[in-house]
Amino acid sequence: MTLEELRKKIDAIDSELLRLLNERADVVHEVGVLKKREGLAIYAPEREDALLKSLIAKSQGRLPEKSIRAIYREIMSAALALEEDLKIAYLGPPGTWTHQASISKFGHSVAYLPQPNLADVFDQVTRGLADYGVVPIENSTEGAARDIFQLFHRHPLKICADIPLPIEICLMSQGPLEEIERVYGHPSILGAVRRWLSDYLDSAKLVEVASTPAAAQRALEDPVGSAVGSVLAAEISGLHPVARQIQDETPVARFSVVGRAACPPTGNDLTLMTVSGGDMGKCLVEMLAMFHEKGIEAIRVDGHEPLPEAAESHALVRVEVIGHADTEPLSTSITELRQRGRVVSVLGSYPHP
Repeated sequence: MTLEELRKKIDAIDSELLRLLNERADVVHEVGVLKKREGLAIYAPEREDALLKSLIAKSQGRLPEKSIRAIYREIMSAALALEEDLKIAYLGPPGTWTHQASISKFGHSVAYLPQPNLADVFDQVTRGLADYGVVPIENSTEGAARDIFQLFHRHPLKICADIPLPIEICLMSQGPLEEIERVYGHPSILGAVRRWLSDYLDSAKLVEVASTPAAAQRALEDPVGSAVGSVLAAEISGLHPVARQIQDETPVARFSVVGRAACPPTGNDLTLMTVSGGDMGKCLVEMLAMFHEKGIEAIRVDGHEPLPEAAESHALVRVEVIGHADTEPLSTSITELRQRGRVVSVLGSYPHP
């Protein structure tokens, strides 16, 4: 076929895709009307997860999993925006990794509410000013797990989805790479790209600033300056990514979606909880022995200092296990731990990503 004939074929396919997308939107609208009539939540993370996995399993063409997820993320985002002005609070400012994680989960069509700290994210969701919140769940430059524990202790929210996000860093500037004399960045991000900077910008001066948005602003004001951070930060600031994926390693950070309702079982879930109520070592041994006996796999275990607000003063054990808190054998294990005097706080059960 000629180039012109191939382009006409693409145009015809695009027209059919648009017709089908509008037909899909009509069906989604009917679902939304039904959900509102029955008092159900418009957004269902368990349904979204199942749909994406089903589509990936059915795919037999050239599109890789990453592309299928990205395409349908935006299709579902547009559908949510049609049904309800879904509001997502996240740890800001715009351009942070949490912002990027939020978009990777909810797409570009919903409303985003950047918050100055983790407490405000929880507060917005608790008060109904936001439908969901997105927060970093692991230790990172944007928040510590200990802070998250305290907030779950104060607010009646649950984790309903997990967002793994590869941390990919870019160098952004107004001009070309060879003209850069200064690199602005948060200390941890500068540290994560030190090897690349040594190889390609060894004569540039490194300037530490408080955040990636601050680094981007400095780079905008400096004709020979640049900044390091996310591609999203470059897009928002108007700078050009002159080099991508410059990080020395690519860690996968984890973020959580928190909401007012717990996520129902899907058959392939994870549960994050804290256990306390005695000596940390004894608590840990007892808990892991019980899990082993019942065939429960713990995939992450760590210890933390006690919470100031907690009624008891013992250290916390944080544990993430395979299974849902409302189904066997995990539900029975939680009950038995409490009967033995342990304080068990289920932060949430959510689909295994």
